[in-house]
Amino acid sequence: MSTKTPTAIDAAATIVREYFSSPIRSLLSWVTPLAEQLAAAERSGPLTRAKVDALVRPYALETLALPGVPVYGAGFIAAIDLLSDARSHLAWWQGAERRQLVLASQSVNKENIDYSALEWYRVPMSTGDPHVAGPYVDYLCSDEYTITIAAPAEVDGARIGVAGLDLLVSAVERDLTPRFAALGHEVTLTNGVGRVVVSTDPRCATGDSIRGSRLEGLPRVACAGVALDVIVEMS
Repeated sequence: MSTKTPTAIDAAATIVREYFSSPIRSLLSWVTPLAEQLAAAERSGPLTRAKVDALVRPYALETLALPGVPVYGAGFIAAIDLLSDARSHLAWWQGAERRQLVLASQSVNKENIDYSALEWYRVPMSTGDPHVAGPYVDYLCSDEYTITIAAPAEVDGARIGVAGLDLLVSAVERDLTPRFAALGHEVTLTNGVGRVVVSTDPRCATGDSIRGSRLEGLPRVACAGVALDVIVEMS
């Protein structure tokens, strides 16, 4: 292996770690206070969608304004059957206008969706750790290739849902591609199952699997604190 390759790989991993650490820190800064507020609200009476929305809204809007990170959507996804007036609920704000997502107005099927099996919900709820999910086409919110970062909310050891934010892959690509290109090698960012998130290699597209490709045999380095890997290919 060239002596330059480890340096390029380490630099790429650092770029990714630094880029995603800010939104992860943002979620972790408010998920516990929110959980405490939700618990207090429930002690005073049934926990409803309206109560949850009112508590989540300031945190979501603050996250949408996070400097240096192209956050597209943010909010809280309640655990199934947590609320008294809905089996499931997303308290979610998104887009340039920062409007609340109203699922019932989009599709009669979305308002009662069982998101318990979706990666961005399932993994942090089962592990208790923040998780980066994607890329995937987000048919629930943006209908675009999306990366979702989520962190579990807990009350007395019980997980009551996840705080989350969405990054559109197109925006992440605009941010990371020039930084990767400056390293002088082809850099590919992949998720935990080996699907391409962003790549400077024109032969790689978002969502491609590296399995069976020339990239599969190249060194992969995990980005600390983020469930993503980088692959650097010598040109």
